[in-house]
Amino acid sequence: MANKKKEEKNKNVHEIIIKIDGDSWKNALDQAFQEKRKDAKVDGFRKGKVPKDLYIKKFGIESLFLPAADLVLQEAYTKAMDNSKLTPVVQPDVNLKDISEEKVEFIFKIITKPDINIKKYKGLNIKPEKVKVEKEEIEHELSHILERYTELVTKDGKVENGDIAVIDFEGFKDGVAFDGGKGENYSLEIGSNTFIPGFEEQVIGMNVSEEKDIQVTFPEDYQAEDLKGASVVFKVKVNEIKQKQTRDLDEEFFEDLGMEGVNSKETLETEIEKSIKSQKEMDAENKYVDRILEEVSKNVEVDIPEEMVNEEIDRLMHRFEEQMKMQGISLDIYYQFTKSTEKDLRDQLEKEAYSNVLYRLMLEEVMKLEKVEVSIKDTEKEVDSLAEKYKMEKDEVLKNFGGIDMIQYDLQMRKTIEVLKELNK
Repeated sequence: MANKKKEEKNKNVHEIIIKIDGDSWKNALDQAFQEKRKDAKVDGFRKGKVPKDLYIKKFGIESLFLPAADLVLQEAYTKAMDNSKLTPVVQPDVNLKDISEEKVEFIFKIITKPDINIKKYKGLNIKPEKVKVEKEEIEHELSHILERYTELVTKDGKVENGDIAVIDFEGFKDGVAFDGGKGENYSLEIGSNTFIPGFEEQVIGMNVSEEKDIQVTFPEDYQAEDLKGASVVFKVKVNEIKQKQTRDLDEEFFEDLGMEGVNSKETLETEIEKSIKSQKEMDAENKYVDRILEEVSKNVEVDIPEEMVNEEIDRLMHRFEEQMKMQGISLDIYYQFTKSTEKDLRDQLEKEAYSNVLYRLMLEEVMKLEKVEVSIKDTEKEVDSLAEKYKMEKDEVLKNFGGIDMIQYDLQMRKTIEVLKELNK
């Protein structure tokens, strides 16, 4: 963790006061009046036709202040940036300092990039892990592939563990059917522990068309309040029994598999090994880079403004929300399931956010010290590569990846990581 220098706490926090007056403010007040009078109701006048002096007499000039302030905010922000010559690292905060008929004054709180001192970032002697694929890993993945291609075939005899029992069922509590306790032709995999504990075990041994009463007890933490810890009876009928049948590694299987160049168990195992090795190498590379950055961070002095960390938390929150949406879960539902709050999630993400900001500042400093540069020509090649990879037009790539400057910055960061790796072998 980087050292924080308390005495420089506010060094990168700048407050810039900007005043808007004269014609700019007068015009803004006039514009605000034109908008406000559209909905103003004054006896004797149609909507949108009340004169300014009567509007002010009834509603007060103060009613125009905040709408007018909104109209000149961008002008004030531009002035703040031009006058201060500062480059903010997060979106500046803005507050009203003073407002009247003659003027409006804003206070812009601008956070600039903090100074960073890296005492050591070379010669740390960190080696990447060597990866190896074990035979058991190949066999394990092969079994998964075969599992995906298993076929369900109808069987005679009794239900056994691992079978799929197609059942009708209805649950009764104290002789009365309860909501949500009924199903028809439900495919239940015996041993999957999908149903209430004890249910699946009692289906084992049943024959097709056999009917049976199964008694079970709901868990104490069951979601339905009236069923918590309740003893119930399910009337169950087995309609069909199916079992999984593993495919033979024959020509038909490899055709269905559709992997180029794979036509035998040996070639399939070779492809599996390549895939596992590639994933392991990627994981090892990520861990290697993380180890280097973590080690460098132990030799860093920097005071990171909390606003930078908060903005990164916002970004991580948004990414997490999008990931949840892909699973069909909203943040509200996530909070309910996990019995947590937005604050809990933000607190949970704070450490990662701090590390992200710290590592970015470190890499930018190494980039500067090692004079890492990326030409516009190389950047344009990257745009072409991204367009081909994602099947987009170039303008779409620039829009989706933050523009040419952001793509160039990303290339610089990746190049800096490669430099760090070379410096620490």
